[in-house]
Amino acid sequence: MNKLSLIDQLKFITSRVSNLFIPQLLTVSFETTLSCNCNCKHCDLGGIKKEENQIGAKDYAKIVRELKPLVVQISGGEPLLRKDIFEIVKSTKQFGNLPYTILVTNGVLLTEEIYLKLKEAGLNQLSVSLDFPDKRHDEFRRHPGLFSHLENVIPKLAKHGFDDIILNSAITRENFREIIPLAKKAKEWGVKISYSAYTPLRTGNKQLCIQDEKEKKELREIFKELILLQEKTDLIVNSKNGLLRFLKFLETGYIPNCQAGLSFIVVMPDGSFVPCSLRRIKFKNLEDLRKNFSAKNTCGGCYVAIRCYSEESIFNQIKELPHYWKIIKSKLTF
Repeated sequence: MNKLSLIDQLKFITSRVSNLFIPQLLTVSFETTLSCNCNCKHCDLGGIKKEENQIGAKDYAKIVRELKPLVVQISGGEPLLRKDIFEIVKSTKQFGNLPYTILVTNGVLLTEEIYLKLKEAGLNQLSVSLDFPDKRHDEFRRHPGLFSHLENVIPKLAKHGFDDIILNSAITRENFREIIPLAKKAKEWGVKISYSAYTPLRTGNKQLCIQDEKEKKELREIFKELILLQEKTDLIVNSKNGLLRFLKFLETGYIPNCQAGLSFIVVMPDGSFVPCSLRRIKFKNLEDLRKNFSAKNTCGGCYVAIRCYSEESIFNQIKELPHYWKIIKSKLTF
């Protein structure tokens, strides 16, 4: 069911290599709705947006054909609030089994039935947010009972054997000491884990940033353990270089040379193009965005997952190709 064929696998690697020499849009993130059934501390969204202007599945297909991204991310808000979410996932498959399609969810509405329907529609990867390895997650997401639900449903989904579920943890001042316990929770549930970094650009709340030198020293020791775990297992999806850059951002709050609009963009629920989810300045097309934003962009105030995975330097992309192969080789079929 929708595993990468050998041909698609080779296309994925070939496209990744060609990106080293010919600039191309690697990732498109579709924010399918700004409505959300959580109200997370580290996010500027939350609640239902009434009468939201939303494009349909055919429009998503048209945008994918136009932009030809290697990876599509379906997010929000909470994408499972969309009644046509299965049609949207299916519409992203415009070049065989490509793009590689990822859906990011808080998991509130996630069930085995929904998961299997997403797989049938062509989903390659399910990313489920988890901020704490216990019921503190409920308080952070402001949704009582969420952790218990995830603890019940995620292991059941993992037993289907697709090896495509990844927990996503945004590192903040409140949860950085849980980095290793979160990895252990992923292993317990039979899934993998990916880390990203909180930025105050989203909420303006600097209290969630790691601030004093004592905390930063503690963070560095935790990252040493995390990198050792990444090197010894395939549990951690992030590359070693990616983790080191996350550490740098968490310590300094700045990573230069943002490639928003060049290697990745975000598409809003109404189909408009914006540079990223933190800069929702609307442009009529990609050319307009690149000319009037990307060419002048000096922002370095975030290092979220989409930026991390899309902005590897040429040297690091070559160095990390074996890591990309390791992550996706389990999906190879003949």
